[in-house]
Amino acid sequence: MTTRIGVVTFPGTLDDRDSLRAVRLAGAEPVSLWHRDKDLHQVDAVVLAGGFSYGDYLRAGAISRFSPVMETIIEQAKAGMPVLGICNGFQVLTEAHLLPGAMLRNNHLHFICRDQKLRVENADTAWTGDYTAGQEISVPLKNMDGRYVADERTLDELEAEGRVAFRYLAHGEAVDGYGNPNGSLRDIAGITNAAGNVVGLMPHPEHAVEPLIGTGRTDGLPFFTSVLKKLVSA
Repeated sequence: MTTRIGVVTFPGTLDDRDSLRAVRLAGAEPVSLWHRDKDLHQVDAVVLAGGFSYGDYLRAGAISRFSPVMETIIEQAKAGMPVLGICNGFQVLTEAHLLPGAMLRNNHLHFICRDQKLRVENADTAWTGDYTAGQEISVPLKNMDGRYVADERTLDELEAEGRVAFRYLAHGEAVDGYGNPNGSLRDIAGITNAAGNVVGLMPHPEHAVEPLIGTGRTDGLPFFTSVLKKLVSA
């Protein structure tokens, strides 16, 4: 039986087609999901793609969180369905309280677009099983509201429970993809929920899945192969 992975499109979503392509390259069946449709059409996992849903009015992801599809996604995520939020999708996940914390304007107040080096901190989630803890990868980053923040208690809990999934590589000079690009607290680039089925990150793995596009590397493809293997083995 073919594994089906849905990719949600909100008004203003930019990277849904890239995510659908990444799903296909990983070997799963990509399924387009429209934000006003509560029906997930029997998908096994969901990707909330990047972009600027609703033009980032109010706050990034704040309006999308109330789209009809999110009602079903929240319910299914709490029941264990794998959900990945990329960039704007990560923002939606925090607004929906599927992940803790919030995303604020970059500390330098500029849009940033570059290849970004990350360290994999947690390789035990549904979306990171094909990585190894400590592995360094490079994927594109492009955002204006990418600064991850949370109160100290939440940050300490994330650290203690191993729920920081990815961290910006802060060693060396802040050039060539190194350094914290947006002021995210504790260099956090991505986190997971306690169950490991919901993951959000600001960089874009869907832009690093084949040699001819994006970074020219395939460092992002394991996101999609990881969840496929997880679902097949379940």
